[in-house]
Amino acid sequence: MTALLTFTALSPSALAFAAFATFVAGMVRGFSGFALSALVMASLTVILAPVDLIPICWFLEMSASALMVRGGFAEADKTVVTGLVIGSAMGLPVGLLLTTSVPEDTSKLIALLLILALAATQMARIRMPFLATKPGLYGSGFTAGIATGLASVGGMVVALYVLAQNAPARSMRASLVMFLFVSAVISFVTLTLYGLMTSQTVARGLILAIPAALGVIVGKRLFIPRFEPYYRPFCLTLLMGLAALGIVRMSL
Repeated sequence: MTALLTFTALSPSALAFAAFATFVAGMVRGFSGFALSALVMASLTVILAPVDLIPICWFLEMSASALMVRGGFAEADKTVVTGLVIGSAMGLPVGLLLTTSVPEDTSKLIALLLILALAATQMARIRMPFLATKPGLYGSGFTAGIATGLASVGGMVVALYVLAQNAPARSMRASLVMFLFVSAVISFVTLTLYGLMTSQTVARGLILAIPAALGVIVGKRLFIPRFEPYYRPFCLTLLMGLAALGIVRMSL
């Protein structure tokens, strides 16, 4: 235990809270296919700065993807995933640049307000024809990359795009899993170039990946045919709740 506290530079209570939060976030990721980083950012900013959480989230996402990506490629919409990954790779450096040049709260608030507004329009079944076009595809990916650099919530932006396609639940979930896996591999290079992959964040990421992985295993068992009709409303409600929670916490 002493070694863990030394490696992570966290107090016993902070480490226990972080482990519990990542387990819950992993469980949601296992069912929905996304929201791990968003939940971690929403809960752990009380003990760590967002800039410290972004590389930690990378390890959590990779461990989750390793458990979920097997067998999921066949059900994913590869054309959509490719466009989103390309757009996200271009947007990530922009988001990281903004993180270091504008107030942190301002950048995060913009991302959360955007997600809340878009999720609300989908919940109200307001059609957005633009998302069905190629510019809409690459634009969504680019926006997701910026949101990842700003507050590690790019997966929420991609989830909005995927949910707007009205595809079968398994296809939507598989596309999200595939996107997060491929984009995580690419973002490692960017995070390293920006100097965010320090020995301390690596230690924190590897240790917290364990409870996150356990949560993913539990969440995967909840994704059964009986619950598939509730997948889209659950995800949209989750997105709106996370965004609203983040906005409320920032205003307090």
